[in-house]
Amino acid sequence: MAVLEVKDLMVFYENALAINNVNLGCARGKITGLFGANSAGKSTLMSTISGIILDIKRKEEMRGGERIVVLGNVLYEGEDITNVEASHRARMGIVLCPERRRIFPESTVMENLRIGGILASREQAKTTLEYVFTIFPALKNLRKREGGFLSGGEQQMLAIGRALMAQPKVLMLDEPLLGLSPLMEEILIEAVRNINQEIGLTVFVSEQYARPVLPIIDYGYILENGTAVLEGESGELMDNPDVKAAYFGV
Repeated sequence: MAVLEVKDLMVFYENALAINNVNLGCARGKITGLFGANSAGKSTLMSTISGIILDIKRKEEMRGGERIVVLGNVLYEGEDITNVEASHRARMGIVLCPERRRIFPESTVMENLRIGGILASREQAKTTLEYVFTIFPALKNLRKREGGFLSGGEQQMLAIGRALMAQPKVLMLDEPLLGLSPLMEEILIEAVRNINQEIGLTVFVSEQYARPVLPIIDYGYILENGTAVLEGESGELMDNPDVKAAYFGV
């Protein structure tokens, strides 16, 4: 059963079509992947599902900027949340770990994690913090260091840890491997697999670099110019000649 669904979604920036009639679903307890080249519309789709697009739309209207139009529906647990604010969606359990980490650089690792857990109970925060330090042991040794002094990989660990502290039911990861070394990619991929298998968390991950992510997903979608052009289970996508040519160079 899909815990999160997008139906006939279209997003316009002025007259430019960013998302074109997309339909997709994230199955409960599974890892769903969204793949596509730069500017394919992945981040716009993630922003729309998380509700951040509503904040962007409102700010653009206030400053007289470009007009953003969202058509179609976003459903969570069967409920239409298309017009629900991002903050309320987060309370419902839809938590986005954004592209380029966006941690608080002047706050320490522990402060960043505590900010993420502001809505969690004391017991939830304690348990989740222990889990974050289990899957990312490097953060435990860096807990007093300011976020701005962390490496890119350490910042990504912190961003995912902060998202986990918010007690997500659906964890959305937007380009988590961006700019990272192959070794760090492996660490983060293993962490995502752990998050899904150990605690049963539903994960929705978007990536330009599909090669390391494709093997761990249960189901995936390929996005081109805002349109979902291909979908299937992990093995189906990895065996598809077009996917092989685009992402594996064969």
